[in-house]
Amino acid sequence: MLHDSNQTMLFPKLPDEALEEMKQFGTEIELNAGDVLFSEGDSKYHFFVVLEGEIEVTKQVGVETKVLAVHRRGEFMGELSMLTGTGAIASGRAIAPSRVLQIDVETFRHILTECSPIAEVILSAMAGRTKDVEVQLRQQEKMAALGKMSAGLAHELNNPGAAARRAASQLRENFQNLQTQALALNLLSKEQLKFITEIQHQATLHACRLSKLDPITQSDQEDEVTDWLEDHDISNSWKLAPTLVNAGLDTSKLDTLADNIPVDCLSHVLTWLDATLSSFALIHEIEQSTVRISELVKAIKGYSYMDQAPLQEIDVHEGIENTLLILHHRLKKGVIVNREYDRTLPKICAYASELNQVWTNLIDNGIDAMNGKGDLTIRTYRENNCLVVEIGDTGLGIPPAIQSRVFEPFFTTKGVGKGTGLGLEIAYRIIVNKHHGDIQFESQPGETRFRVHLPIQVVSPSCQEACE
Repeated sequence: MLHDSNQTMLFPKLPDEALEEMKQFGTEIELNAGDVLFSEGDSKYHFFVVLEGEIEVTKQVGVETKVLAVHRRGEFMGELSMLTGTGAIASGRAIAPSRVLQIDVETFRHILTECSPIAEVILSAMAGRTKDVEVQLRQQEKMAALGKMSAGLAHELNNPGAAARRAASQLRENFQNLQTQALALNLLSKEQLKFITEIQHQATLHACRLSKLDPITQSDQEDEVTDWLEDHDISNSWKLAPTLVNAGLDTSKLDTLADNIPVDCLSHVLTWLDATLSSFALIHEIEQSTVRISELVKAIKGYSYMDQAPLQEIDVHEGIENTLLILHHRLKKGVIVNREYDRTLPKICAYASELNQVWTNLIDNGIDAMNGKGDLTIRTYRENNCLVVEIGDTGLGIPPAIQSRVFEPFFTTKGVGKGTGLGLEIAYRIIVNKHHGDIQFESQPGETRFRVHLPIQVVSPSCQEACE
């Protein structure tokens, strides 16, 4: 709902005399509860005044239907978009048996011209409503973006977290197995212990250094090792074979091992090798998982610039990379990211977290335009005294007929409820109003490029002082 303090200004009641006078200009319509008066996105809609009943005005934001107002007798419906010929920014329906006065746009323009006192009240309310809705949806847009990022971040954190937890559980089992096998190795001489320790060391280095074999070669070698283990009466041969192959222990090396180890100890040695090599692999997995978690935490901290002043001297590449890391859950389904960075570009003084919001909006829009599959190219370069960030996608493109309107508030090419129409408008405000830069684009099917120009020399004294 709109704030109570704004009710009088945003929802003035027209006096009964004005209602009676306006009836000659319009048509009375009877509505039952549930009847739709106008719908969000309608390109042509009328000016309505409630004579009886209640009309609820709502806007679809994602999956949520947001109630903006409930109009009663004497209150009117009509926004500035009606006068500019753009689509309705909300929907209206009767929530009780109602009677409304419908006045077409041309007649309404005539009323505004002939009756200035009413015109002033109506136009002030229209402007105020548009602004109020914009403020609410701007906050909604930020919360939706935060929710989307939080969900993605939770997903990204869950994968390494689950991997580390699984590896730790397996490592516990391996440790118990190692204790048992270590006791059995007491039967070996010092030379034999030194020999198998050296094999273990070489096998561990091999597993860490080399990339995995292709599936066919891996399977063939595992079959050979399994046959060798069975020929030497080693139990659980199918379980030991993958670990031994990954460590480079083929049948020839196993022959060397068997020649230097007593027959009755061979099974214990191979089981011990399997447990130690598996443990090293699990430790490596835990390490990789915790590094990934640390990277994500660092990225979100860098993205939001927590515990830092709004104005920062920044490297734009760091913000772009943090944004890509946070949006990784959307990129990994089929988006190829091409980076063409000019790393010699200087740092600039900027509202860092808000600039990251721009990168988020542009990258997110690019992913949507490509339906999650295609090439996303991010390029940075210097042009005169500006740092330029170019974000391009291989999506459907923006139709020429609507290109002039993409930065307008509430204008969106997405379906009703899928976008507030404020993403690019917010980006425009951040770049142009806050950073005194510029944002432009060019688009055709298969290639859309947004270019953000940011001044390298910051002229604002407050910005200079904050950056210093």
